[in-house]
Amino acid sequence: MHIKTEATERHTLSVTVTNEPGVLARIAGMFTARGYNIDSLTVADISEDDAVSRITIVTTGTPHVIEQIVAQLDRMVPVHRVTDLTALGPHVERELALVKVAGTGAHRDEAMRLADVYRAHVLDATTSSFVFEVTGSSEKIETFIALMDEIGLVEVARTGIVAIARGKVAI
Repeated sequence: MHIKTEATERHTLSVTVTNEPGVLARIAGMFTARGYNIDSLTVADISEDDAVSRITIVTTGTPHVIEQIVAQLDRMVPVHRVTDLTALGPHVERELALVKVAGTGAHRDEAMRLADVYRAHVLDATTSSFVFEVTGSSEKIETFIALMDEIGLVEVARTGIVAIARGKVAI
């Protein structure tokens, strides 16, 4: 007997919520209580009067699990709207990373060459280290970090993914 299992998929969810204390904890708690993982989470105020925030959540699950997550988020009281950007279609995703690299001589030259290729900006430089700012897809950032690891990676700070639907209509 062969049992067919559904493949997991990565989905980016955009959740607009009332900007009030405890909202993020309730949303994260919903994921925890049901055993769902959050791969990336970013939150920012998106209104002039500080009343509404957008939470961008990247999670992985079977199509059924993703449907459950969207439905459960949509039922939460502080949630205004949940949009599965992945299911919606083309959208733009970006992440920012600060990457500290130590090196002198040839390692320093190679770090600068790679930073140029990846369009990373030097934010801080000493005689023995750099702090680069790199933005782009998560894959681009992961590749940049892996290359810097070979040169002298010291530390990484990442923002998590922010995303927005393409086209002229707001979601």
